[in-house]
Amino acid sequence: MPGESTLTDIRAADRPVPRSAPEQAAATDRRVRGRVRVRSRGKRSRRTAAGSSLTLWQRIKRDKVLLALMLPGFLYFAVFSYAPLFGYLSAFEDYQPYTGFIHSTWVGMQNFTDLFADNAFWTALTNTFVISLIQLVLFFPAPIGLALLLNSVASGRIRKFVQSVVYLPHFIGWVAIVSIFQEVLGPTGAMQHMMSAVGLPRFDFMSNPGFFPWLVAIQAIWKDCGWGTIIFLAALLSIDQGLYEAAAVDGAGRWRRFRSVTMPGIMPVVILLLILRLGTILSVGFEQILLQRDTVGAKAGEVLDTYVYYHGVATQQWGTAAAAGLIKAVVGLVLVLGANKVAHRFGQEGIYSRGDR
Repeated sequence: MPGESTLTDIRAADRPVPRSAPEQAAATDRRVRGRVRVRSRGKRSRRTAAGSSLTLWQRIKRDKVLLALMLPGFLYFAVFSYAPLFGYLSAFEDYQPYTGFIHSTWVGMQNFTDLFADNAFWTALTNTFVISLIQLVLFFPAPIGLALLLNSVASGRIRKFVQSVVYLPHFIGWVAIVSIFQEVLGPTGAMQHMMSAVGLPRFDFMSNPGFFPWLVAIQAIWKDCGWGTIIFLAALLSIDQGLYEAAAVDGAGRWRRFRSVTMPGIMPVVILLLILRLGTILSVGFEQILLQRDTVGAKAGEVLDTYVYYHGVATQQWGTAAAAGLIKAVVGLVLVLGANKVAHRFGQEGIYSRGDR
C-alpha cells in the first residue's frame, strides 16, 4: 500500500549507509585522533596550571638537571659574546690600554667623525659589500644545490663517499688553500699553461683586481660548500617520504615534487640561514683577505676587517677600530631584524616567532 511504501522508505533512509573498509578505517582514525587531541589538551592545561602554581625556586629545583646541562653554553656566550660588548665603550673614547676604560678621555662621536672622513674606510666598505653580494649570490645557493644532488643519489655508499670528499676542504687552513690556488691559477700555474696550449691569452687570476671578488667567492665555495650541506641534508631527510609517494600517486613528476614537497620542506631552514648570513654581511673572512690583499693592492683587497687591523690595531688607533666594529654590529643587527620582519610577512618563522602566533 502507499502508506506502507512511504514508511519503508523513511526507515531505509534512517538506516546508516554501509561503509567500505577504508572508509570505516578512516572514520575510526579520525575519532582516535580527536580523542588524543582532547586528552593532550587536558594534560597540557593541567601541566600549565600545575606549573603556574610553582614558585621560581621550585621550578629551578624541578629543572635543575636541564639547567646544569645549559650552564656551560650559557657561560661560554656570557664570557666570550656578551662581556666583550662593554669594549664598545672605547669607540667613544681616546682609549689607551694602560689607562683603561675609566681613565681614558671621553671624545664622544669624534672617532666616528674621523672614520667617516677617511676615504680608505669607504673603499673598504664598498669592497666588503661587493664581495658579500657576490658570495650571497654564488656561495649561499651552492650548498643547497649540492645537498639536493646528494639526496638524489640512490646508492648510500656513493653518497657517503662524496660527502666525505666534499667535507674535507673545510678542515684545510686558508694558508694552504691560497697556496693551492696560487699553484693552479697563479702566473706560473697549471691554468696558465693550459690556456697557452689551446691558444688563449694568459690571464693572472690571482693578481687581477677586477677578478678578486669573484676569486674570493670561488675559494669560499671550494672550502665550505660541502660543509654547508650538512644542515640542508638534515632538512631534506626530515621530510616525510609519504608526501613524495602521495605526490607520485597523484601523477606529479620529479620537478613538480621538487616544487611542491622538497622546497616547502626545506624553506624554513633556508630562510633561517639566509637571515643569519645577512647578519654577517660585513664579515667576509679576515684571514682569507689578509693573505691576498698585497697581491691585488689595498684599493681592491681592503675590506672592513683588514681596515680595522691596518688602520686601527696596527697604528694603535683603538677608538677608530672599535667604532668600525660597532658599525659592523649595528648594520648586522638591523639587517637581521629587517630580514626577520620580511620573513614574517611571507608567513615564515624566521629566527624567532611573532608574539601573536
